[in-house]
Amino acid sequence: MKVVSIGGAVALVTGANRGIGRALTEALLARGAKKVYAAARQPETLRGVGDERVVALRLDVTDADQIRAAVDAAPDVGLVFNNAGVTLATDLAASTLIDHARLEMDVNYFGPLQLLHHMAPTLARNGGGAVVNIGSLAGLTNVPMFPTYSASKAALHSLTQAARCLLGPQGTAVFGVYAGPVDTDMTRELTLPKTLPRDVALAILDGIEAGREDIFPDPFAIEFSGQFESSPKATERQFAAMAVAMASGSTA
Repeated sequence: MKVVSIGGAVALVTGANRGIGRALTEALLARGAKKVYAAARQPETLRGVGDERVVALRLDVTDADQIRAAVDAAPDVGLVFNNAGVTLATDLAASTLIDHARLEMDVNYFGPLQLLHHMAPTLARNGGGAVVNIGSLAGLTNVPMFPTYSASKAALHSLTQAARCLLGPQGTAVFGVYAGPVDTDMTRELTLPKTLPRDVALAILDGIEAGREDIFPDPFAIEFSGQFESSPKATERQFAAMAVAMASGSTA
């Protein structure tokens, strides 16, 4: 994996108005990024994020026209963070299951896919650069509490592997981030111990600069990675047991 430096970089972060995206934007600036294109569906929610190096972009990652417009507005980008994500469906018997699952796939998989498709030529012109896909442990082993969200993150994991191979010849490094529970709006209802977005963002940037293709940015994820490497089936059973425990009201 090639060395990627944050200092002096021009980055684009999707979903930059809150959670990990906001923390990444602030961490990039603190580490010396030259410019950060901060993208969000509602740019007005980006007020107070960063300094004059931040360029706010309107971007709904499910909107192909907005993706093309964002790419055109950011011709100098060398570092792309596919961070925007959503989790909705939790009950396989819910009447909204299919609609929610489609939206999760649109945001968590097709959004990054479209952005990669349109941004790859820009990265090539700018020397290759790097793409960072913010995935989840749920993309490696399905979390039964979030079955369709997990499936969308599994699709993103597969895309990350393919992009690493296909974009490598143009000099683009591709990183996959596999976080555990992070203290964001998305995980508000989870009673598991959660890591602060700021700490996750710093660990992601450390991983990029260290050239680690697969980044596990929090204590839960680090522990999981060791277990997953030794026995994927054991981690599947562990997550299933965790789901049962949470459903019964126990966090032990």
